[in-house]
Amino acid sequence: MPSDSANDQELMRGLLKDAPGSLERIIERWQRPLYSFIYRYTQNEFATRDILQETFVRIYTKRHKYRFSYPLSSWVFTIAANLCKNKARWHQRHPETSIECLSVKGERRSRPNLLEVLPSEDDLPIDAIERDEDLGTLKNAVAGLPHDLRTAVLLHHYQDLSYKEISDIVGCSTRGVETRLYRARKLLRTRLAEARSLEESAQKKTAQPKAETVGPTCASIAL
Repeated sequence: MPSDSANDQELMRGLLKDAPGSLERIIERWQRPLYSFIYRYTQNEFATRDILQETFVRIYTKRHKYRFSYPLSSWVFTIAANLCKNKARWHQRHPETSIECLSVKGERRSRPNLLEVLPSEDDLPIDAIERDEDLGTLKNAVAGLPHDLRTAVLLHHYQDLSYKEISDIVGCSTRGVETRLYRARKLLRTRLAEARSLEESAQKKTAQPKAETVGPTCASIAL
């Protein structure tokens, strides 16, 4: 993910001055790491693109609140993580509503895209993300973690952020981040073991009828 803090600072100064092309350059720099994080969090492409768009909208509308002593990476991921949490919370309260029909605020989509400079779906790395997830059970297990644990895992293991950067994003101490990652790994090991056990049990049930069919046939041949 991007790590050039000096360039980030320059981009934000340009955005504060409304310099031509400054927002587009920030989008170009941050769209892929943000998309990767949001998609792994939501597991839904429609929700991902909506949250990604709203993240850049808020980066622009709240640009005067940005503190230059604060890494831009932490700031943009804080915005994205909060939007992910809000959308997930809203959808839990309204499970009957299709997520494709919602804006990031949980309202039915009525406005056009505010950022026409966002890339097309073909330009975003959804296929690469899904190819990277070799273990579907792991992907599902991560997606099922509580928000605080899921966010810590995604930021640390997929975005390669430091404990300090993650602590700034999630609002806890670095020791708290370490604790969240420990709890997440423990929970993931348990869920993966359960999933593996269920899969093995299902395979045995599937194989059993075949064995019963083959057995008598073999016996009759032997006779």
